[in-house]
Amino acid sequence: MIAEAGLAALWMAAAFAVIQLALGVGAARGGSDDLMLALRRIALVQGVLAMLAFGLLVMLFVQSDMSVLLVATNSHSAKPLIYKIAGAWGNHEGSMLLWVTVLAMAGAGVALFERRLALKTLAATLGAQAFIGLGFYAFLAFASNPFVRLNPAAPEGQGLNPLLQDPGLAFHPPTLYFGYVGLSIAFSFAVGALIMRDVGPAFARAMRPWVLAAWIFLTIGITAGSYWAYYELGWGGWWFWDPVENASLMPWLAATALLHSVTVLATRDGLRAWTLMLALVAFAMSMIGTFLVRSGILVSVHAFAVDPTRGSFILALLGIYIGGALALFGARVGTVTQGSTFRIVSREGALVLNNLLLTVILGLVFIGTLYPLVAQAVGVQLSIGAPFFNKTIAPIALVLALATAVGPLLNWRRDVLDTLARKLLVPAALGGIGFAVFLALNPRAPVIALIGIGVAIFLGVASMLPLVRRKLRRTPLHIWGMVIAHVGVAVCIGGVSADVAYKTERLTAMAVGQKAAVGPFTVELVEVRPALGPNWSAVEARLKVTRGSSKPFEMFPQQRFFSAPPTNTSEAAITTVLDGQLYTVLGVGDAEGRWQLRLWWKPFITLIWLGGALIALGGLLALIGRVLRERRTADQESYA
Repeated sequence: MIAEAGLAALWMAAAFAVIQLALGVGAARGGSDDLMLALRRIALVQGVLAMLAFGLLVMLFVQSDMSVLLVATNSHSAKPLIYKIAGAWGNHEGSMLLWVTVLAMAGAGVALFERRLALKTLAATLGAQAFIGLGFYAFLAFASNPFVRLNPAAPEGQGLNPLLQDPGLAFHPPTLYFGYVGLSIAFSFAVGALIMRDVGPAFARAMRPWVLAAWIFLTIGITAGSYWAYYELGWGGWWFWDPVENASLMPWLAATALLHSVTVLATRDGLRAWTLMLALVAFAMSMIGTFLVRSGILVSVHAFAVDPTRGSFILALLGIYIGGALALFGARVGTVTQGSTFRIVSREGALVLNNLLLTVILGLVFIGTLYPLVAQAVGVQLSIGAPFFNKTIAPIALVLALATAVGPLLNWRRDVLDTLARKLLVPAALGGIGFAVFLALNPRAPVIALIGIGVAIFLGVASMLPLVRRKLRRTPLHIWGMVIAHVGVAVCIGGVSADVAYKTERLTAMAVGQKAAVGPFTVELVEVRPALGPNWSAVEARLKVTRGSSKPFEMFPQQRFFSAPPTNTSEAAITTVLDGQLYTVLGVGDAEGRWQLRLWWKPFITLIWLGGALIALGGLLALIGRVLRERRTADQESYA
C-alpha cells in the first residue's frame, strides 16, 4: 500500500496547489487577512504532502519493493543502502518527484517565513509558485508516474547505473535541484511584483535570500559534479563542456548575475527592470536544462534518455511559463520606474559590467549547447566542443575576474579613477610579477593560462582589500562572505590555469616490473590482480610510485565489472599531494601481458575544487549575515 499512499499524497498535493492558486488570485485582488492566512496554510500543507509522497518513494527503494516498476528498473536488493536511497532520484520519474517536492517546500518556506513583502504581492507570488507546481504535478500524474505497479512483481531489480553508484552522485543531484528549483522562487517573486506593480528595494530584499540560497546550492552541486566526473569517469578532466554540464552552468551564470543585480536594487534602488528580467531568465535556464536532460535529445553519461513525448511535455511547460512571464514583462515593464541613477565609475557601474559579461558568457554557452541540436533538427550534423568554449569564453572570463576585483573597491553612486588606481597598485604589481615568474618557469605554456595565473593573483589580493582598516571582529558577515567568495574565484582560476599550463600526460603499455615517468613521479607496475566489492568484481593494478628520494607509496586503479546492470567502469586511482595530484587509469591488457596505463600529473588542480568550496562558503556566510541583519532590523522596528 505504500505506492498507493504515495500516489494519493501526490494527487492531494496537486489538489492543494489548485486551491493555493485560487486563493492567491483572490488575495491578490484584495482579499481579507483571513484569506491570506488560509493561503499560507494551504501552501504549507502542499509542501508537507509533496514531502510525504517523496518520502514514501524512498521507502519503496529502501525496501526493494520490486512490485513497483520504478524500483525494479532502477534498483537491486544487493545494493548498499546509500545507493538504494540514491536510486529514488537517480532516474527520470524520481528526479521529477524530487523537483516538485523542492518546489512545494520552497513555496511553503515563503508562506512560513516571508513577512517583508506587501500582502498582495506575497499572494501573487504564492499564486505564481502554485501555477508552476501544477504543471509539474500534471507531468508526474499523466506522463511520469513514479508509483506505477508491476504485475507480476519482478524477481529482482535491474540495478542503478554503476556510474551513479558513488557517494558524490548520491548528493550531487539533490543540491542541484535545490538550486534549480530555488530559482523558481525568484521567478515567482518577479511575476508577483510585475502583477502588482510592486518593484522596489523591499521586493529585492525579500527575494535576495532565496536567490543567494539557490546560488549556493548550484555552486555546491556544480563543484561536486565536476569532481565526480573527474575521478569517476577516468577521462582525466574536470570539465568537458558536456551539454548536461552546460545545462547546470547556465542557471548558475544567470543566478550570479541576478545576485549582483538584486543587491543593487535592495541597497541602492537601481536596476529594477534588469533585475526582473534576470529573475525570469535564471528560471528559464533551469527549465531549459530540465528539458535537455529529460527530452532524450542528448547523449550524455548523466542524461536521462527518455521518450520524446515527455520532452514535449516539458517543452510545453517551458513555453507556458517562460513565454507567459516574458509577455507579462513586456506588458508591465513600462510601469516599472527607473529607480536611482549612478555614474559609470561607481560600484553600481562595476556590477552592471559584471552582469553584462556574465550575460555574454551565458549567451555563448547557450548558443554552443543548443545550436548543434537545432542544426540536427534540420538535417545538419555538427558538433561544438571544448575548443570553441575555451577560446571564446576564457578571455571574457578573465575580464570578468578583473571586474570582480574592481567592484568592491568602488564607492556607491560615484567614484574617481585616480583613487581606484591607487588601491589597485599593489594587486596589479603582484599579478604582473606572478605572470613573469610563471612565464620564466615554463616559456612554452599557453599564454592565456599564464595570464590566468596573473589575474588570479591580482583578484586574490584585491579581494581582501575591503578588509583593510576594518576591525575584523566587527566586520559584518556579508562582507566576509563577499571577500571569501571572490578569493574562491581567484583560487579556482589559479587551479584551472595551472592545470592548463603545467599538466603532463603519459599513455603507455607496461608489463609487470616495468616503469614509466610522468612529471616528477616514477610509476612501476607491480602486479595486476582480481578484486571484489559489495556488488562488483574488478581487475586491479598495484602501482609503486616514487618521487625523488621520498618514501614510495602505492596506488590501485581498477577496471570494475557490474552485473546489475552489466557495465564496465574505470576507477581511477588518485593521490593528492601538496602541489597537485597524480592520476592513474588502468586500461585493457594485451596478449603479450602488457597493460595500458594512462598517467597524469596535475599541478595545483585541487585549487579548482577548493575555490568552488570557498565560493559556496562565502555565499553561506553572506546569507547568514543578511538574514541576521534583517532580523535585527525587524526586531528594532517592532520594539520602536
